[in-house]
Amino acid sequence: MNSDCSMLRLLVNGKSAQSPALRDVVEATREKGARLEVTVTWEAGDAVRLAEQAGKDGVSRLIVAGGDGTVNEAVNGLMRLSREDRPALGVLPMGTANDLATGLGIPDELSEAMDLALNASLRAVDVLSVGDHYFLNMLSAGFGAEITASTPKTLKRLLGGGAYSLMGALKARRFHACPARLEWPEGEGHRELFLLAIGNGAQAGGGQRLSPLARLDDGLLEVLTVRQFSSLSGMRQMIAELKRLPASGEYVEYWQTDQVRVTADQPLPLTLDGEPHRMTQLDVSLEHHAIDLMAPKTCQLLESAAPKS
Repeated sequence: MNSDCSMLRLLVNGKSAQSPALRDVVEATREKGARLEVTVTWEAGDAVRLAEQAGKDGVSRLIVAGGDGTVNEAVNGLMRLSREDRPALGVLPMGTANDLATGLGIPDELSEAMDLALNASLRAVDVLSVGDHYFLNMLSAGFGAEITASTPKTLKRLLGGGAYSLMGALKARRFHACPARLEWPEGEGHRELFLLAIGNGAQAGGGQRLSPLARLDDGLLEVLTVRQFSSLSGMRQMIAELKRLPASGEYVEYWQTDQVRVTADQPLPLTLDGEPHRMTQLDVSLEHHAIDLMAPKTCQLLESAAPKS
């Protein structure tokens, strides 16, 4: 076990606290000699506070057991700390979609994910922000955000990521585009948005790959816009163009930049790592190499060849 793992804390989403598999992993980790503390969330916002407190307590590695929303809260807590006080972040995927963990290549099997969190080299990654909200994986606005926000939790539990596809099929033809103006250092323009995705990671919505060029450590964010279609043939073409990403087409545009402003005519439904919000203006920027992350050596979302020592 790495020597820098001397101060470990596991932050568990309360919904997963009674998991026998998780309890077995915690017990096995302690039997190997690790001093692993466990904290559990009770309600929304707890993970923000608990992650910040972990840094204040001198924790070296904070391992989050939960889904994308719990990880998002933890990231927001870490960003309240100075860079040198932020614990490195590990993830045990225990949510519905686990888009970030899947993109990183973190194993689904909890014992393997814990082994990675304990022993992986640290990799400095970027964190994106919208105002005082931070996110590590993906912002989606328009149709994608509406589906995420409106998919019932019971359906998510029953169907997993497939629930998003089902709700999307039911609602796509009835969705009204969101007019917005986009401005970024290299350009600007008006868009009738069916979908907007601004990514640091590669996928959202239960496995929908929206940012094929994404790297968490390259100092760039990915922007995907999808224009509203008005016919069944237009929808088919839009879907075909999405399969050809990162190429742009008649309905789909894709580019990389380091910041973007989105100004909408009315509040946009959006999600930050799956957590719902509504905003009229989005100023999206990034903080380069803001958090240290534990990820597999073969992670496709990391550009840097050498891990942080």
